[in-house]
Amino acid sequence: MPSQSLWWSSLEQAVTPRAALQHHLDVDVAIIGGGFTGLWTARELLRRDASLRIAVLEKEVCGFGASGRNGGWASGLFPMSNASVIGRYGHESFDHQRRVLQDAVVELGSSTRSDGIDARYVHGGTMNFARSEVQVARLTQEISSARDVGIGAHDLSWIEGTDLDAHGRVAGALGAQFSPHCARIDPARLVRGLSDVNERLGAMIFENTTVTRIIPGRYDRRAEVITVGATVHADFVVRATEGFTPNLPHERRTVVPLYSLMIATEPLSKDFWDDVGFAHYETFADDRHLIIYGQRTSDDRIAFGGRGAPYHFGSSVETRFDSNQKVFEKLEATLREFFPMMEGSITHAWGGPLAMARDHSPFACVDYDSGLASAGGYTGDGVVLSHVAATALADLITSPDTESDCTRLPFVQRIGRKWEFEPFRWIGINAGLSLASWADRVESKHDRVSRASRWLDRLVD
Repeated sequence: MPSQSLWWSSLEQAVTPRAALQHHLDVDVAIIGGGFTGLWTARELLRRDASLRIAVLEKEVCGFGASGRNGGWASGLFPMSNASVIGRYGHESFDHQRRVLQDAVVELGSSTRSDGIDARYVHGGTMNFARSEVQVARLTQEISSARDVGIGAHDLSWIEGTDLDAHGRVAGALGAQFSPHCARIDPARLVRGLSDVNERLGAMIFENTTVTRIIPGRYDRRAEVITVGATVHADFVVRATEGFTPNLPHERRTVVPLYSLMIATEPLSKDFWDDVGFAHYETFADDRHLIIYGQRTSDDRIAFGGRGAPYHFGSSVETRFDSNQKVFEKLEATLREFFPMMEGSITHAWGGPLAMARDHSPFACVDYDSGLASAGGYTGDGVVLSHVAATALADLITSPDTESDCTRLPFVQRIGRKWEFEPFRWIGINAGLSLASWADRVESKHDRVSRASRWLDRLVD
């Protein structure tokens, strides 16, 4: 288990793995992966039909992957720009998706409360700081573009001066974008609580159960899951494996695993928090190219993470990649740059893979002919997106002919492109990471937009 994670080490009770699957099963729905996507899907299916026979198959323990290790942002963010969504799907679909994701931030909190899960949910919004004139220009232009597509000041605003101080302060901040559509959570508490809720609802959860193969259904047979110890036949098999998807046969190019790493401080003093704010537990970042993210935890630490670890050839996923001392040191240096008055040490450092689709769009699909379903590709925005995608899967499985808010989302029932063969994806992804680092260095040193930034935009597009 990821014992070095702050979230896992803060659980009141030690995690005891559930029994592995050791006998054949016949079920209505088999779910591969005991993270947010798999557990939300099971919960939503059982809420719609309590008689369903559901088995969740998890290789390690529920929440072992990104669901139990992430930055704890339950946000309405989507891993594509507004312009990209509008250009690909149209303005009506963009407006619908934006409303659904914003509402889902609130719904996630309501769901955890109704299930009796203490996920440390606090709906305080999120701040994206501008710490240079280049970042000011970029963020204010984003707000102007947002107004052009109908996003009002109540959804995204520019704050500075006393308004900025009322939320939170970091060194060198000239202003910030503020969105109310984000909550802070403790992800391990949420995912472990979800696993307990599903058991109470009647789902069978098998941990330490490695799936080696998924066989599509045909006219004369149901879909089948092959594990190390047994087999499962099901009307539907849901693949909810996110960053670990490339470990499955024939899925090497479905998504790429990108590593995101985190650190956490010891609990910080009341004087420190009185000085820097974040009294409403606003999550925070700044507008650099290489993504960073932070939150004030329930015990007054800072949990802080970011990208920068390399993509590994062949979409490899290995435990040794969860740690990268160079990235940990850069994260600590950035955190101390944000808060020069911060005293105390870093007590936790951890990481793991998330999944990125080739076109940056998540997916949630059900194939009725084969009985195979899948969801994922959240690119780091999966806390809320997994809830929405799982709701869509549950609607599609239980009521194929019924349209709902979630099934009408543009990324639902959409099959994306495969990633390129190696070495092209290794070259392209690591080139993008290098360009992001280069652009950030130029902006920090010279306060101007670099050529690397323009090349990065072209590469991403």
